[in-house]
Amino acid sequence: MEGSLSIWAKSAPVAAMPELSGELQADTCIIGGGIAGLTTAYLLSLEGRRVVLLEARELGSGETGRTTAHLMPPDEWYHCIEQNFGSVNARLVAAGQMAAIDQVASIVGSEGLDCEFERLDGYLYSATGDPNEIRRECEAATRAGLEAELLPQVPGLPFESGTCVRYAQLAQFHPLQYLDGLAGCIRRRDGRIFCSSRATGIERVGDKLHVTTANGRVLANAVVVATNSPFNNRVVLHTKQNGYRTYVIGVEVPHGSLPPLLLWDTGDPYYYVRLESSGASPGHDVLIVGGCDHKVGQDDDPRHRHGQLEAWTRQHFPMAGAVTLRWSGEVMEPADGLPFLGRNPADDSQVYVISGDSGTGMTNCTLGAMIVRDLVIGRENPWAELYDPARKPFHGMKEFMQEQVNTLARYGDWLRGGDVESAVEIAPGQGAILNRGARKLAVYRDDDGGLHAMSAACTHLGCAVSWNPAERSWDCPCHGSRFSAEGSVLHGPANTALAAEELDDDEAGIQPVPGQHGSSQRAPR
Repeated sequence: MEGSLSIWAKSAPVAAMPELSGELQADTCIIGGGIAGLTTAYLLSLEGRRVVLLEARELGSGETGRTTAHLMPPDEWYHCIEQNFGSVNARLVAAGQMAAIDQVASIVGSEGLDCEFERLDGYLYSATGDPNEIRRECEAATRAGLEAELLPQVPGLPFESGTCVRYAQLAQFHPLQYLDGLAGCIRRRDGRIFCSSRATGIERVGDKLHVTTANGRVLANAVVVATNSPFNNRVVLHTKQNGYRTYVIGVEVPHGSLPPLLLWDTGDPYYYVRLESSGASPGHDVLIVGGCDHKVGQDDDPRHRHGQLEAWTRQHFPMAGAVTLRWSGEVMEPADGLPFLGRNPADDSQVYVISGDSGTGMTNCTLGAMIVRDLVIGRENPWAELYDPARKPFHGMKEFMQEQVNTLARYGDWLRGGDVESAVEIAPGQGAILNRGARKLAVYRDDDGGLHAMSAACTHLGCAVSWNPAERSWDCPCHGSRFSAEGSVLHGPANTALAAEELDDDEAGIQPVPGQHGSSQRAPR
């Protein structure tokens, strides 16, 4: 398991579902039990389609359960979208974002979901105090058709933000309560949901797509891969997006000391803020603060990121009390700033993907579900072309090339030394890379002292994983895959566990017991 739980996982676990066993038939098989998968399944069930949803672990156990749950504008911001894609497409993006938020509001209202959904304003301010970048963003957002205005200060803050943009009619909610509600709606419409059922392959056999799991399979007319990073796409999409870790803390503040709002700055590192009442002690709210992103697997000890968040929080919010929560999540950053929502490139025409959320997964994944629903049933969709996963990354080409150079450089990790000479150097609850000639082993010592050794080769494309002490996980610095301390998959595109290995005596730090030469008895050094 990952080393931290979000406020959502602690306050509202999602109902358990059975494991798939045997063979089922469906109109559409959806892979992934986060907001993308469950929203797609729900929308298709409204169209009378038979849906089967498969989740590798538990519903919401992926990135939806680790979000901060802002329903917000795109992370790229509108002045950048207008510059890169033109004013017509900027208006399309704005319309899509608001349509997605309206879709969530409509589902909550029509189904009576109890998920703390709340409409509220969002604010962007300059971390450097530059009013020109904020003015430029406000003008672009207004041209895109949003209700946006320039204000001299974010209202209700205990620090001087300076000039800010106010975006009206955004929203926040409790994401796991929302997922639990969607799951209930799907099942009431005869949809089938299975957990602990990792999809291991998709294959066209005759007129059906076969989705296989360890203990069963689903035969479907269409398949939607909604796993944040698609496991069925070995290369194409993974050269156009990159995984980043983002960090979150929850800090108690007196109830009423801050107004409900969504807040972001333009810094590097940047910070984002919201309030939440679930999980707070009496008379308090939880101030949720996130940011301090870095590429997956490319920070030797990311635990300092939570300390950086806390320092920033105490500097800006003097009423901040105890830090009660620390967690992190993963976002997929597309090269050109827009997600990939639609038909999977170089694949069967009835295989679809929802990926590249760029830190705004609650909004983008809802929009992705709307686009995919229309493509599956053969309906025109105004956003399908703009978000087509097969598009070329003409915009952001410089960043695209820099990311490719970074990824290729990480394969050089195989030539570097290990973290330790033998496993005796690994403390309980920690992991390290150990060299075995030209190979590398990923070795974890559990809290009871037991050793777990695996190949360090990521099962996606063979990059060497690195230990993440903040989450007790093995993270791939090339394409963002993550594995538990014992090697099971936490995040794709990898779809199989790290290969188990056996340590020899020298690697394990074991030597013969004195007086027992020639015996198999050993003692740790």
